[in-house]
Amino acid sequence: MKNKFLIVIIVLVVVLALIKIFFLSPKQDLAGGPQNNKKPIALVRVVTVKSANVQSTIILSANILANEEVNLKPEAGGKIIELLITEGSKVQKGQLLVKTNDANLQAQLKKMIVQQKLATEKEQRLKQLLSIKGISQDEYDSALSALNAASADVELLKAQIQDTEIRAPFDGTVGLKNVSLGSYVSPADIIASVQQLNPLKIDFTVPQKNASQVHIGDTVFISMEGNAKKIIGKIYAFDPKIDANSRSLRVRALINNSKNEIFPGSYAQVSLVLKSENSVVIPSMAVIPDLRGQKTYVIHNGKADLVFIETGVRTDSTIEVIKGLNSGDTVVTEGI
Repeated sequence: MKNKFLIVIIVLVVVLALIKIFFLSPKQDLAGGPQNNKKPIALVRVVTVKSANVQSTIILSANILANEEVNLKPEAGGKIIELLITEGSKVQKGQLLVKTNDANLQAQLKKMIVQQKLATEKEQRLKQLLSIKGISQDEYDSALSALNAASADVELLKAQIQDTEIRAPFDGTVGLKNVSLGSYVSPADIIASVQQLNPLKIDFTVPQKNASQVHIGDTVFISMEGNAKKIIGKIYAFDPKIDANSRSLRVRALINNSKNEIFPGSYAQVSLVLKSENSVVIPSMAVIPDLRGQKTYVIHNGKADLVFIETGVRTDSTIEVIKGLNSGDTVVTEGI
């Protein structure tokens, strides 16, 4: 009886062992290794690449200048006998502003006009005599030369008298005067300034690497401390060469100042849009820095392939891709 009971126990142990081996143990290949050697699936978040308008903008320091500006100085020294300047007033081109003493020149001019008249009468008489062979050609030529000299002296004195006048060279606004009526001034003295305040010039410099992207007619946006208004200007000129000291290109733009709200000499900042075009854009988190450049993972048939890319303009959340991706590609953004 005991032998039968022992045999039953042994059979049960063998059956349990076989069940464990064939049904509960992981399947093995013929070499004894695991039959399933696949890597675990990685869960990632992806985004489809799209094209978007990309603007490349640089911020530059700028100076505001009057459209035209001149310091009023006398051509010759003298005493001011007329000072027709109202500080801060508008003047018209050609308007007389300052007159220095010209009494001596006026007296000389009157004398020379009389001499010119006499020389003219003599030349006319001798011309008639020459026509009837009453005098020689040399005598007439001498009279004509004296007339020309007298006329030249008259023109010279008129020019010297004109130098005693200072007139507005263009329409503008007169600044503060530095002299008073009756003062003696020399050519080195600045009497006042005249400035044309509308439009105004904006001077700034663009780094050499961006110089080729600047074009006549480009729009610039100007911001100034204490002025919250949006100021728009247009580039109208730039130097034909790069400055050798700063390695930058000097650029000039014009802005409207019809309300005289902006003053020359002010400091400003210029926002210059270097390009605005459709480009491939991806989230910043999809880009992986690498010693050889930038790279990202692109999904192809459920598999993530590593692709090196060339990037351009960066914003807070996106990066422009110049080379390596196409619109419609799928890139990994999370789970990298």
